[in-house]
Amino acid sequence: MGGCKKILVLFFLFPEILLGQANRYIVFFKDKTNTPYSIGQPSQFLSVQSLNRRTKQQIDITPDDLPVDPVYVAQVKNTGARTYFTSRWMNCVLVEIGADSVSTVQSLPFVSSIELVAPGIKLLGGRVGKLKNTGSPAAMSSTMMQLQQLGMDEMQSQGFHGENISIAVFDGGFPGVDSAAPFQHLFQDGRVKLTFDFVGNTGYVYQYDEHGTEVLSVIGGRIPGSFSGGAFAANFYLFVTEDVSSEYRIEEYNWLFAAEKADSAGVDIISTSVGYNEFDDPSMNYSPTDLDGKTAVVTRAAVQAMLKGMVVVCSAGNEGNQSWRYITAPADAKGILSCGAVTIEGVRVPFSSTGPTADGRIKPDVVALGSGNAVILPDGSISSRSGTSFASPLVASLAAGVWQANQHLNLTADEVYQAIVQSADQAHNPDNLRGYGLPNFVGVKNYLARSEMNDAITIYPNPVFNSALQVIMKEPTDETLTVTIYDRLGRILSETTIDATWQNNPFQINVEGMISGMYLLKVKSPSLVKTFRWIKV
Repeated sequence: MGGCKKILVLFFLFPEILLGQANRYIVFFKDKTNTPYSIGQPSQFLSVQSLNRRTKQQIDITPDDLPVDPVYVAQVKNTGARTYFTSRWMNCVLVEIGADSVSTVQSLPFVSSIELVAPGIKLLGGRVGKLKNTGSPAAMSSTMMQLQQLGMDEMQSQGFHGENISIAVFDGGFPGVDSAAPFQHLFQDGRVKLTFDFVGNTGYVYQYDEHGTEVLSVIGGRIPGSFSGGAFAANFYLFVTEDVSSEYRIEEYNWLFAAEKADSAGVDIISTSVGYNEFDDPSMNYSPTDLDGKTAVVTRAAVQAMLKGMVVVCSAGNEGNQSWRYITAPADAKGILSCGAVTIEGVRVPFSSTGPTADGRIKPDVVALGSGNAVILPDGSISSRSGTSFASPLVASLAAGVWQANQHLNLTADEVYQAIVQSADQAHNPDNLRGYGLPNFVGVKNYLARSEMNDAITIYPNPVFNSALQVIMKEPTDETLTVTIYDRLGRILSETTIDATWQNNPFQINVEGMISGMYLLKVKSPSLVKTFRWIKV
């Protein structure tokens, strides 16, 4: 093992010695004027699945969908630069060049600017493992609590496990996923659709840091009777974007490249448990004032991904009890589900990053369990971890189930986002600690069904043939309702108080044992009073 590691170190150092002081840069182009691609022929650069997703959501193909002009890339390469990944959305290419060649590239007439994103070279391809000491595994724990907290036990009991939903996971590596038993169902069913390592420039992702394995397990791991990911039957796209050995701006661009690959492949949901604020090169650092939803590279990439019809779910960050305190990019992006961490009792965990954004928006958007989460380790054993990193894949799983369960509504990515946020448990009183609160599958389902109602509140069935009368509100406001039943002479027969939430909407009034006849039901809250006549048969 030791000798092998020495060889690998030499493998990386030798090319850098040959090339001198080479670094990694992003080269931005001025235009796409001469690109051979056209908006009228999107099948040349977007998959059928990607086009179908856009068609369903009525999303137009725009110039930023067009690939970078290949002639520009070729001319950059002719300067001696090594060219790698391109970005359609930001019209740029990642290169490795010597510092003394920067001015040569900058002088090309079609180049607008060059940005240093990381020192040294790294994009050589091949498989290189990194060892990380994670400590001894904790005792085996059940996944039931983390599923129940978001109503995903009910989601799964209704038959929604993410079938036919495509989820891309961006992280720092996925060791053991290709060999550990809890992930083998993904390969047996052919549901690992694409893998790519943007750090090392290879298709092999089952290496590096185990954080990605643990995050993926929360969505896709499965041990019958012991462990269940939230959307274990989804299709998966695994991308390494995070270089755990260092922290430079290049990782944000890796995220961008991965998002574009996910877009062109037709992915529905991006789940990402990374965040950026400070780097090894302080000149790259962001400040809290940069968290405005439009400054950080990764934030702009996340917004673009959302606009292309993907639901983006990210961790809010673990800076809540640090000097930074605030969320980290891309959690500041508008329209994406940034996830804070709570305990199983729903109380915010102190490390969970807080809002608001620099422009005053509520963040995080929602919360989920981020303390003592059950995860799968690379050796296939069950352990526990804490962090907003594990709240994010839970919410991504919920989004998959919501989209799957409501396919008949042809929901857009924004409608999925709105349904999850607006039906969460403090949606009517959000704050910058828990955001809009805990979402719940049943609450989301009830929220989406509200469009079928005309009245603010109604009851059914009427007449009542069984033991329960249902009361449903078009817009529950978290107010306490007083529900009173009178006989036809105006005498009170029963009185109940109920908190009106999306999760218990509709709620049931037990009328078992009441004799046949006509009754009155009065619903009263601080904002409404409504009386109904109903008949018990």
